[in-house]
Amino acid sequence: METIKLTIDNKTIEVAAGTTINKAARQLGIEIPVLCYMELKDMKIENKPAGCRICVVEVQGRRNLAPSCATKCEEGMVVKTHTTRVLNARRTVMEFILSDHPKDCLICPKSGTCELQSMAHKLGIREIPGQEIAEMSTYRKDTSPSIIRDLDKCIMCRRCEMMCNDVQTVGALSAINRGFMAVVAPAFEQNLEYSTCTYCGQCVAVCPTGALTEVDHTPDVLRALADPSKTVIVQTAPAVRAALGEEFGMEPGTLVTGKMVSALRSLGFDYVFDTDFAADLTIMEEGAELLDRLNRHLKGDTTTRLPILTSCCPGWVNFFEYYFPDLKDVPSTAKSPQQMFGAIAKSYFAGKINVNRKDLVVVSIMPCLAKKYECQREEFSVDGNRDVDFSISTRELAAFIKQANIDLNNLDEGEFDSPMGESTGAGVIFGTTGGVIEAAVRTAYEIQTGKKLSRLDFNELRGLEGVREATIDFDGIPVRIGIAHGLGNARKLLDDVRSGKSQFHAIEVMACPGGCIGGGGQPLHHGNSEIIKARAVAIYAEDRKKPLRKSHENPFIIKLYEEFLEKPNSEKAHHLLHTQYFDRKKKVIVKQ
Repeated sequence: METIKLTIDNKTIEVAAGTTINKAARQLGIEIPVLCYMELKDMKIENKPAGCRICVVEVQGRRNLAPSCATKCEEGMVVKTHTTRVLNARRTVMEFILSDHPKDCLICPKSGTCELQSMAHKLGIREIPGQEIAEMSTYRKDTSPSIIRDLDKCIMCRRCEMMCNDVQTVGALSAINRGFMAVVAPAFEQNLEYSTCTYCGQCVAVCPTGALTEVDHTPDVLRALADPSKTVIVQTAPAVRAALGEEFGMEPGTLVTGKMVSALRSLGFDYVFDTDFAADLTIMEEGAELLDRLNRHLKGDTTTRLPILTSCCPGWVNFFEYYFPDLKDVPSTAKSPQQMFGAIAKSYFAGKINVNRKDLVVVSIMPCLAKKYECQREEFSVDGNRDVDFSISTRELAAFIKQANIDLNNLDEGEFDSPMGESTGAGVIFGTTGGVIEAAVRTAYEIQTGKKLSRLDFNELRGLEGVREATIDFDGIPVRIGIAHGLGNARKLLDDVRSGKSQFHAIEVMACPGGCIGGGGQPLHHGNSEIIKARAVAIYAEDRKKPLRKSHENPFIIKLYEEFLEKPNSEKAHHLLHTQYFDRKKKVIVKQ
């Protein structure tokens, strides 16, 4: 391997050819400030447009300062990272950026976590020359069901473009215009709602300012909690418990299940339930559908649509409705756990507590911003009344807990309410990539073969590789499984399905890297894969400590079928727990 020797701040270092100055400096422990730069190591993707110029350095022999994030090291290069010329240039660049940025920091959703604000503080900016330039801003704001885009706060770092195009291959965002009017936006400056945006929220997760934030439903939840005529219940997704503690100073991967339950009860919710219950229910419906298709295929039915695709991730559902509407009969028709919970809560549970569905408010705590859109889809309502009324993210729940002056760290361990708070380990692992299909295998194997599994941990289905595959032996029947997380990886598998090349019987897809644990509504991890891995470890730890680890063994799921749903995929179950898909290409507006 060819190496390069250079000097940075009077320190000599030898690095591989092609290494940038910024990376070489980091190896020496020299910090060069960056704003637009972001690296996703596991995906081997870097965002280095060299657009902000905050990372400039002085290279001996060169007239102009060089952006360290995009400038490669050369043999004998001498670099100075913090000369007065460099410091002055960084300050000037920051002053120009701030001169065209709104000054509503006190009420901005990113206040306190804004990287632009932090960088201005680090560079010692206390006043902004040329305030008159700010008048060029035009207050361009775009609100979709899940994401708010404030173009006046866009600093053209293009991180969101990297996530949308390079990682997710959604293609909803691109750089347009020049000068002070330059922003990253959907094509032709149309609204996100009428673009190919899937609402996965990965753009929000990497935005360093308030240019991209989530639609906050917390005020709606607070109003419902204050209304004595409403019974307000809450469900919590599995990935939330593995990340919420990070917002309160805990190490990544710290499970806070019991403390979270106590906090939600302190906030005033009448019942605190677990989405894991609905995840177990999803396995019963989706597993039955998988076995039905698989057995018809084994009997020679050439009309059977295989592979079956999992359907619990709304960002993924939005993606294939936009890009693969010709395959909309391939995914499982089972609703997501969030929507199954809402449908059962406003029918079965509402009847048990004798409350009219219109007086029952269902709130979900989700790691995902696409869930905000999902609960607003027309098909998930009855006479205009939503099955799930409001969805708030993990970050929003943390802010809500802090607003209520609740000390999460010192809360007692609470217990979920019954019956919709009881779940198995199979429901918990829905929170990480590979978990949905592993949960399905645990149940489908035993129902298909009539035999007990000799092991419950299917390590061949786990991991963080973008695309994985495995074959599970169903007592002589090889079941081929594909797994993808990140929509760019999903596209690869779907292209094979479309072309007829796919050999899989079932494919699990999650929109976000790492699955729900890396969702767009989780505490910000800035591409740090170690945080994602720690959350996955926590999810599997919760699974292992559960007394029951297979969905079909959940006694409350069994009782639900006996009392209400009859059996998986019955007519009643299908009416309440299944859905259909649509061609969303018609929704996308292209201006001529």
